[in-house]
Amino acid sequence: MTTKEETAGENLDKMAENLARVEELSQRLIAALSARNPANPTLDSPSQELFAKAAASYWAEMVENPGKLYERQLEYWGRSVRHFMEAQQQLVQGQRPHAPDEAGDDPLQGDKRFANPLWNTHPFFHYIKHQYALNARAIEEAVQEVDDLDPVEKKRLNYFARQIVDMMSPTNFLGTNPDALEKAVETEGESLVRGLENLVADLEANNGEMLVRLADESAFELGGNIATTPGEVVYRNAMMEIIQYAPATEKVHEIPLVIFPPWINKYYVLDLKPENSLIKWITEQGYTLFVVSWINPDASYADVGMEDYIEEGFLTAIREAKAICGTKQVNAVGYCIAGTTLHLTLALMARRGDKSVKSATFFTALTDFSEQGEFTPFLQDDFVTGIEKEVAEKGVLRSFIMSRTMSFLRSNDLIYQPAVRKYMMGEAPPAFDLLYWNGDGANLPGRMTVEYLRGLCQKNEFVNEGYEICGETLRISDVKVPVMSVTCETDHIAPWKDCYRGFQKVGSKDKTFLVSQSGHIAGIVNPPTKKKYGHYTNDDLSGQAADWMEGASFHEGSWWPRWDAWLSTRSGKKVDAREPGDSEHPPLAPAPGTYVRVKAKL
Repeated sequence: MTTKEETAGENLDKMAENLARVEELSQRLIAALSARNPANPTLDSPSQELFAKAAASYWAEMVENPGKLYERQLEYWGRSVRHFMEAQQQLVQGQRPHAPDEAGDDPLQGDKRFANPLWNTHPFFHYIKHQYALNARAIEEAVQEVDDLDPVEKKRLNYFARQIVDMMSPTNFLGTNPDALEKAVETEGESLVRGLENLVADLEANNGEMLVRLADESAFELGGNIATTPGEVVYRNAMMEIIQYAPATEKVHEIPLVIFPPWINKYYVLDLKPENSLIKWITEQGYTLFVVSWINPDASYADVGMEDYIEEGFLTAIREAKAICGTKQVNAVGYCIAGTTLHLTLALMARRGDKSVKSATFFTALTDFSEQGEFTPFLQDDFVTGIEKEVAEKGVLRSFIMSRTMSFLRSNDLIYQPAVRKYMMGEAPPAFDLLYWNGDGANLPGRMTVEYLRGLCQKNEFVNEGYEICGETLRISDVKVPVMSVTCETDHIAPWKDCYRGFQKVGSKDKTFLVSQSGHIAGIVNPPTKKKYGHYTNDDLSGQAADWMEGASFHEGSWWPRWDAWLSTRSGKKVDAREPGDSEHPPLAPAPGTYVRVKAKL
């Protein structure tokens, strides 16, 4: 039988062990933070001019209509005081707060951050939760009452106010998070030590930057359990490796297919696992497939611009695929920024009289940036000027800056809640292949980044007066080949309505537009076997986006077979399957190649 003295001794030993671990971790924490190489500070927040304008507008409203603002303030004060008094009474008398459905006054009902029953049953947590909701509402109302800002400034103010509200959630702090407190008590503090270990490990992995790693990186190996479709690197230059995939059928279409993935991320999102690999599926449909794997640039690529991606990337890959297959044409696919650039490439080829591309498919590709969507806060002069300063100093836009920006568009899901689970509750991240890929970022060359942001995103030259590049002035109307655009219904990076607006301006007579259910990745990586997301089609592209959707037909299941039917009619007769490479293109390395393994340095 264990005595009280023995139990106490065990507890003291465990405490001493944990204290020793905390001391060691604290030293590692300091060392990791000292290695930090932060981004230019102008990228941490908007120009103070935005807040100054908002404050001036709010003050002007107060001078003109003080009664309205006082009424708002008094309403907020009154609610806060009443709420405090109710909470005091409940604490003193030991009362249980009323359930939210009894009064119907829970503004955070359904918010998964507040799923723990203690938020509704414990007077302290009930008070904290509802005061947070009151504060959030007060901030939102104050922003809405700022009237004389232009729409872009108002949208930015809304965004940054939302970021403040999300950041100040009580779930983000140990003392006001019942899940984390319960876990700490249950594990005798072990969860907090594990959380500190997770925090230090993330800081060490990211050179002191506070980036939450969302996946268990030790669970994946490129070429081992992800990116496993067999193939060979058959060409390499300073910009890219070209992977030709092994045939999966005895006969293949004569005209090969070349996929250009975005260089903001790694290509293997299209080849994560065999059961959801678009790359594997394409080979199984009888196509000779080439995929570009872009270099992960360092500071030596500072002067690489958009024209280098076009000339040394797109045009070179098309040339080499034709040479290997002995064909006059290829079909091409461009995903995201590579889809935008494929449009530019096709316009340039039209100017040069080059008919090497028989058809083009675009995955979530923007060309008309007149509406900047959720990226509006980051595409204004203060942030773009900050990026110019950053790349002038570093040579590249480091991947963590882009990753951080993307994450803040969904801060609760991609920053705060994962941080709570890892750092306050000591949980290990999941072994999730898509999240692993998401954390395997790429840098962007400095010159290319500025050209893309200034000329395309801000000035919108490609769909207006023309974008000057490679000695030509290119317009979207120059694109004449048969085209298909695949977009995604809930895509917040390339909204389908914005993709549609640009696609309408393409000069091709043969145009097909399609909207897949789900978002930027899941809507594209949507294998037929999953039977998960459907898609919409409509041949009438004459109206506005809302008109297109109203008249669209919905189809159950993946869009992949529909695309195959479209592509196969433009891919020529069947010929004997081709093994990767030829005498002029000997295999250089097995897929997934060498460039994809290069990690971005912070």
